[in-house]
Amino acid sequence: MTITREDLNPVTIQLTVACSPEEVALGFERALKQASKQIKVPGFRPGHVPKKMLDELVDKSALYDEAAEQIIKSQFKKALTEQGIEPDATVRPSVEIKSLNHETGECEFVAKVPLPPVVELGEYKGLPIQKPSLDVTDEEIDYQIEEIRKGKSTREAVTDRGVQEGDVAVVNIKPEGTEGDGRNFMLIAGQTFPELDQALAGMKVEEMKNLEATFPENFQEKDWAGKAMSIQIRINSVSTITLPELDDEFAQSLKTESVEDLRGRMTESIRAAKGRMVQEMVHEQLMEKLLERSTIHVSDNMWEPIVAQRLNDIAREQKEAGKTLEQYAQENGMTPENLVDSLKVQAKMHIQRAIMIRDIFTKEQMQISNEELNAELREMAAEFGMPPLELLDILQKQNSLDELQFRTLSRKVTNFLAENAEAVEAA
Repeated sequence: MTITREDLNPVTIQLTVACSPEEVALGFERALKQASKQIKVPGFRPGHVPKKMLDELVDKSALYDEAAEQIIKSQFKKALTEQGIEPDATVRPSVEIKSLNHETGECEFVAKVPLPPVVELGEYKGLPIQKPSLDVTDEEIDYQIEEIRKGKSTREAVTDRGVQEGDVAVVNIKPEGTEGDGRNFMLIAGQTFPELDQALAGMKVEEMKNLEATFPENFQEKDWAGKAMSIQIRINSVSTITLPELDDEFAQSLKTESVEDLRGRMTESIRAAKGRMVQEMVHEQLMEKLLERSTIHVSDNMWEPIVAQRLNDIAREQKEAGKTLEQYAQENGMTPENLVDSLKVQAKMHIQRAIMIRDIFTKEQMQISNEELNAELREMAAEFGMPPLELLDILQKQNSLDELQFRTLSRKVTNFLAENAEAVEAA
């Protein structure tokens, strides 16, 4: 056996192992013996079938898989001993077979070996944070109430006038020289793009118009986006939106006593939403600042499976949508290589932050109470829109209670950091 060692980083070692022909032969011998236990031949007890007969009966692919497992199990352990490596027992090493040939006695594999993380935690008390104001402005209240009014709006068909700004129009657009009936769009007049908005103004139902238009880069039809074309537009229908009056009757329909009461409750709702947003922003700042102060080395084996799983998830989601991973990357302004690099950075940072949180939890001798676990369960259940007991049952069946435990632990630590942080003004 010959070993080539490469230290990829302080906590990840790559070993390239070339096995001797004797070691390869022994691996196949053990694999054949293992396979013989599963083969039944009349007149022979399991495990006692002659080798010559086994060679003809055994599945070659399965034999090679078993031989690879036998060889790696034996030679990987020897390689670790020879190199004096004590791997992180909590993280699985990754092994890739480069070559395996029974006839030539050749076997080479590459193993990526994880070492325990290196954690040099920076000072975590007094971290600088910026807290945005929780003040609620009249403009914010007006905007939210206006959105509610829009949600309760009614639409009435317009037949006695042309299109006006704010009207909802169903418009057919047909590029010059194309076959078919064109494409239909539901648009809000005045909120499309300059050439189209100008053309729509004053048009009536069934009226048609020809114009030159340059579609914006973010237009919903990707094959038209950014292109200049001669088009024909036709108005199929026009309707106007009527909002309910902002009066006490409207306020009472929302289970408040008056407009003044509605504005008061809206103020508290916005302030609570801002509070949650600010808490998330503060926690994000804390993790960023602490990571800047700390030195955390984690093995590639810890974050590479996360990247692989995320890529598989994205690929599956895109396939279901009739798209490819390359298209997904392009739509997000990246190449596939950029996408992978971005996922690597995120996964590694996720692991580093988790290690920092656990380290602080231990250093501060924190404990998690049942009340805190129940509070976090309720928070998770609200996120998923289900009763807490139903979520708990799912977590238990999926053996995912560790997720609840870590979320509770993480919240406790980040709240502790926030309480001990130093507020600074924005630059």
